[in-house]
Amino acid sequence: MTIHYVTTVEDSLSPLQSHIKVLQLLATCFFFFFHFLCFCFSTFETSYKSRALRFCFNLLMDSSSDHPPSSSLRSTEDVQKVKFCQWCGGSTKHGIPEGEERLRAICTSCGNIAYQNPKMVVGCLIEHDNKVLLCKRKIEPSYGLWTLPAGYLEIGESAMEGAIRETREEANADVEVISPFAQLDIPLIGQTYIIFLARLKSPHFSPGPESSECQLFSLNEIPFSSLSFSSMVVTLSLYVEDLKAGGKPKFHYGTINKRPGTSASDINAYTLDHHMQS
Repeated sequence: MTIHYVTTVEDSLSPLQSHIKVLQLLATCFFFFFHFLCFCFSTFETSYKSRALRFCFNLLMDSSSDHPPSSSLRSTEDVQKVKFCQWCGGSTKHGIPEGEERLRAICTSCGNIAYQNPKMVVGCLIEHDNKVLLCKRKIEPSYGLWTLPAGYLEIGESAMEGAIRETREEANADVEVISPFAQLDIPLIGQTYIIFLARLKSPHFSPGPESSECQLFSLNEIPFSSLSFSSMVVTLSLYVEDLKAGGKPKFHYGTINKRPGTSASDINAYTLDHHMQS
């Protein structure tokens, strides 16, 4: 399963940055105008005051910075693109449901709320003869770059089942999962990666439809300069560190955040925050 969502988000960041000054001006004007109205009309509900002011303040902060918009601003923009209900096809309105703080798309016919949740990406880090199996991508994004076999989890399957399926699809390899290795959250693009350690059931593998090549790499041969995504850089770096420390691979959790002022497509421009291991 191709991770197309990554490309969509990264490619859309540059056009968004061109509107920073406009957003800053609008947010500033609305912030002070609404603040004035709130004090003019003392009967205005307090919860709506604080909610609207908080939204404007966050928009102002996002718009005035030099780095790409935060995940909260991107979420608001994505919600506004939802024009029709996925359940009944009715038109939607956009508002903040009672008890919540985020803008949602709400169906005007059936009343259902379209919640936007992170997508889960699952894959395998396959060990064989002290080497790891990587696939060279034959599709965009990151055409011609190396990756672990991974993709979106499907409805009706467990994370482990999805990782095994993706490995079979991208590398024609049957694997046995050993243990979970890493969970990596990427808030900016709304994704969570779960990577499992696995071993080949047989030493047979070949490129699937989305791969041009599959190859085993020793620790010193891993092509870190030619990896496809930041998630792959982090996963393989942690794996190499564990083994070079003389121990077995540990379980890792962390949040991948892009460094302020850098391009989202720069796979090395990140910080690994909240890193925990066991």
